[in-house]
Amino acid sequence: MPDSMRVFDRRLVRNRRDRVASRLSDYDFLYREVADRLADRLDDIRRSFPLALDLGCHTGILTEMIADRGGIDTLIHCDLAPRMAAASPRPAIAADEELLPFADGAFDLVLSALSLHWVNDLPGALAQIRRALRPDGLFLAAMFGGQTLKELRQVLADAEIAGEGGLSPRVSPFVDVRDAGNLLQRAGFALPVADAETITVHYRDPLRLLADIRGMGEANATIERRKRFTRRSTVFDALLRYRDAYAGDDGRVPATVQVIYLTAWAPDPSQPKPLRRGSAQSSLAAALATASDAAKPASETSGSPR
Repeated sequence: MPDSMRVFDRRLVRNRRDRVASRLSDYDFLYREVADRLADRLDDIRRSFPLALDLGCHTGILTEMIADRGGIDTLIHCDLAPRMAAASPRPAIAADEELLPFADGAFDLVLSALSLHWVNDLPGALAQIRRALRPDGLFLAAMFGGQTLKELRQVLADAEIAGEGGLSPRVSPFVDVRDAGNLLQRAGFALPVADAETITVHYRDPLRLLADIRGMGEANATIERRKRFTRRSTVFDALLRYRDAYAGDDGRVPATVQVIYLTAWAPDPSQPKPLRRGSAQSSLAAALATASDAAKPASETSGSPR
């Protein structure tokens, strides 16, 4: 991969996920919440999926949330970190989202809950996912969006500028919801839909937020991150700024998490398609005139007095 496309240190991401795998259950509340919401969306799709893939499975949290829902016969678990995969239900495999080891058309369904935000070449990964789906197979995913941890980003930036006279990447960049649908189309998916939800988590102490980020294995892994430890004074200043700027009447501080949901299908001739340009049977002017007539008082439309 060209250096210009490498934003994240994938080896560091894998190593961190390996380190937290054995104790992830102490920090996985957000993974569980999003997995449950993703399972609800799967419930709305009335069809069976003989073979499905959980891509970026962590320790199999999505499997727990789906349980008997979703019409899935067999679910393959896959994670970048070998220890995460080992902690997941069987069958499970350790593999990289950027180089999937699956045959074309292998799956009826690919799921992914809060993992794809660490991928360097997201369009390439999405294209591989599309190829791994059978025709009319479903892709359903959730990933962190651009507004995630906006409060933390701001206070860390302000504290570093004030205390160290410069600014370094402190929080990983995330995709914007406006671009997500375009990425699905670029990858060759049909009927792509991208939408977003906001989850706000409140903390008594912003220091606990930092602990949760580390415990989830989600700490900054950008290649351009500062390699040395942050000054204690900078961290404490950022935490004070967090309280001053965002604390509510109860003293708690919010942490915003934006979740982008992606829904798309592998192309198939049976799917609905937009009409060919110029094939409409009625004109827009006629439709607008009909709507205008319907909006008139009945006496004007019928021509008879009341």
